[in-house]
Amino acid sequence: MYSKFSHSRVDDCCENNLFKKKKRVNDQIPMPTARSQNDHIEKCKGFIHRSKQRLFYHNNMDPPKDPSSSPRSSVSDSLPLINLSEHYDIVKTLGSGTYGNVMLARCKTTDTVVALKNLLKKGTKFRDFQREFTYGYFLSPHCAIVNTFDVAFETETSYMFALEHAPLGDLFETIPPQIGLDEKRGKCIIKQVASALDFMHSKHLVHRDIKPENVLLFDRECTKVKLMDFGMTRKRGTLVRKISGSIPYTPPEICEAVKNEGFYVEKSADVWGCAVLLFTILTGNFPWENADVGDPYFVEFAQWQKRKIGPTPSQWRRFTPRLMRLFRKMLDTKPEKRCEITAVYRYIGDAWLKKAKTSYDCDDDISSDDSKGTEMIELRHALEKHGIDTKVSKKLKEKRINEWIMSLGLE
Repeated sequence: MYSKFSHSRVDDCCENNLFKKKKRVNDQIPMPTARSQNDHIEKCKGFIHRSKQRLFYHNNMDPPKDPSSSPRSSVSDSLPLINLSEHYDIVKTLGSGTYGNVMLARCKTTDTVVALKNLLKKGTKFRDFQREFTYGYFLSPHCAIVNTFDVAFETETSYMFALEHAPLGDLFETIPPQIGLDEKRGKCIIKQVASALDFMHSKHLVHRDIKPENVLLFDRECTKVKLMDFGMTRKRGTLVRKISGSIPYTPPEICEAVKNEGFYVEKSADVWGCAVLLFTILTGNFPWENADVGDPYFVEFAQWQKRKIGPTPSQWRRFTPRLMRLFRKMLDTKPEKRCEITAVYRYIGDAWLKKAKTSYDCDDDISSDDSKGTEMIELRHALEKHGIDTKVSKKLKEKRINEWIMSLGLE
């Protein structure tokens, strides 16, 4: 089980150009029709004191004279220091990790329910908090990215900011282990996640932490999901250091890096993570523990990638040839050959899961490329036309096939 809301504390070479903005960047941001700019402001207004520049401040705190020092512009060197219990009633903890937690809270002034992300100061640099909050707010206009409200403050022990609350929790809690979700919901989820990543990549940002825990659900049919947690988000081309281990969503080029080794952030890592997420959604399992030569499941898949044809890896046999073609493109072991995230859209209309098999099919699963699969289907139909029952044991079936061939004088 991987801890939720975890963040990388990499001392990278990221240029904080985004934090120099004095106002929200609107360049080429597609505003969803369901959430206009006025609607977005309305969601935040319960937290904004109209007569002050700051969003939250202690009762004895004077309003800031310089608007650029407000958390609203995400460039302030300090945050309003408040007593949390005076402003919020904490309902429950939604999730926790090494560096803090997320709490469901109700504002005492407005009676509004929000999710408060709490990052402990002892494990979080202010620059890291500022980066995550700013990226989240900057990306909020997209309909498949969680809404980060214009609310940021600090307590004696923590940095905090407010997010919209997802009543159904995250995707990790929804996927049935060993089973997975149905194809319809899987397509709905991955299409929205791909859209969010496409938007981020168009802004030269890479999420770097794609996993079910970072996808929030807003309805049971998964028609509305949102990507969250931008603690590891960096600009493309940023030099970072590997300081922690790998998880199943980590691409092989990063798994191969040793601790403290530097590497450049590329959007191909998000494409890999999204493909592993899709596998997990449809199966309820991870395809491997780590994408390296020490994992037999990964080695089996990597060998299949190199062959281009031949038997499908054991854990992938429930998928159709069309979906396997998409997996081949997204999970190319060479990052420079990996497809763009937009490739997902071309396969949404295709069938992804094979039809339910009979008990015989499960015992005698035949995995092959497209042409071989078609030939086997035609052979079965021919056998059935001549009175041969194909739903028998493998040895008995072979015996009957031989008898049929001999009766036709083909030997």
